[in-house]
Amino acid sequence: MTGTATSSRLPREPSTRVLRLDVDAIVLDIDDTLYLERDYVRSGFDTVGTWVSSQLGLEGFGTLAWAAFEAGLRHRIFDEVLKSCGHAPDPSLIEEMVAHYRNHSPVIALAPDARTALDRWHGRVALAAITDGPLVSQQTKATTLALDAWVQPIVFTAALGSGMGKPHPAAFELVQEQLGVEGRRCVYVADNPSKDFIAPKKLGWQAVRVRRPLGLHARAAGGADVDFEISSLDYLDCLPAQ
Repeated sequence: MTGTATSSRLPREPSTRVLRLDVDAIVLDIDDTLYLERDYVRSGFDTVGTWVSSQLGLEGFGTLAWAAFEAGLRHRIFDEVLKSCGHAPDPSLIEEMVAHYRNHSPVIALAPDARTALDRWHGRVALAAITDGPLVSQQTKATTLALDAWVQPIVFTAALGSGMGKPHPAAFELVQEQLGVEGRRCVYVADNPSKDFIAPKKLGWQAVRVRRPLGLHARAAGGADVDFEISSLDYLDCLPAQ
């Protein structure tokens, strides 16, 4: 299967056919594309829980934070869990907890299909990555996953300046320039339909959404700027180089 699908061809469910795209560059998101972001969240909560235990004497904080996350809470988790423990969520305390979360050494690993796909694509097409998020956190994730063994460049949008995160096109234009590849010969593979594909589609890229069942955005509806949906990178390949 090659080419770019139109919105009328978008599947209601992720494709279970292997998509063989005629591209020169596969550009990847990191979170929930190459590993499960929930693993990073839990790792961060465990780290903060250990710190809270030593500093405040509160036991089980990480477990309670994870339970709140699993229940659907996405903002002010530290504030709410502290209150449930009978401790005031002082802003300076929350700031310190967030710093421990963002700066921790995460216990994460490439999804098995991601490692297999990176090995399969490596040397056949150019591989790059574009990722949003706090700079130190994203750099640590990339290092922990050893992405530079397969992927160059890795563009951290936070390093480009304020307002340069997706959907701003700066990171995508930078990758095109560094790889020397036209937009129509690139595909962006990512998970969040609300922001990930707007800029690359305007630059003529193809767009593949990875809709992992345990991904944080798995329930979000895809838009007209998503060409294909897959549940695993096992379903994505590129045509042999001519």
